[in-house]
Amino acid sequence: MSEKICVLGVAGGSASGKTTIINKLQDFFGEDIAVISHDAYYKAHPEMSFEERSQLNYDHPDSFESDRMAEDVRKLIKGHAIDMPVYDYVNHNRSDETVRVEPKTVIVMEGILILENKELRDLMDIKIFVDTDADERLMRRIQRDMIERGRSIESIIEQYSKTVKPMHEEFVEPSKKHADIIIPRGGENAAGIEMLTTYMTKKLHDEE
Repeated sequence: MSEKICVLGVAGGSASGKTTIINKLQDFFGEDIAVISHDAYYKAHPEMSFEERSQLNYDHPDSFESDRMAEDVRKLIKGHAIDMPVYDYVNHNRSDETVRVEPKTVIVMEGILILENKELRDLMDIKIFVDTDADERLMRRIQRDMIERGRSIESIIEQYSKTVKPMHEEFVEPSKKHADIIIPRGGENAAGIEMLTTYMTKKLHDEE
């Protein structure tokens, strides 16, 4: 592994296209990239019933164990492997499993609120905000949550109205001001992604 490390933050609204961009980065950097998701660090609530956990606001900054994520990223930067938590979306709780993540040349932090958190933000060399139309994000979220997370359309829309939309307006959208690069239209923006990979490659090669 190269001694040069580039830490990239990829933020943006729910279903904005962050994963598509990260997949393209993985295609480009191959084995030299590690991805750390903020969603993996949702706080565990074993003391609550399923019904109680279902009513939590998962789009508020306090829902995440961000300090643990920051510590894990610092370990990766120093060359140490981590055991990243796994979140169970169906049961609304942290799983007992973990995923071993090895240090890599490129470390990608992703999540809707990573630019809102200063401790996480300060670890990033490049800060990206994926900017996608709200209607498009809602349609993608409905499709994703029904297929991948087994949720009903009624529960998805209720959650969107109660927490996703207001939290986006209060926390996610304002965090865009911290971005170094804004990529409109998410994964559809081939030019934006190419510019990003070119910039990252130059940064890795130029830094001593």
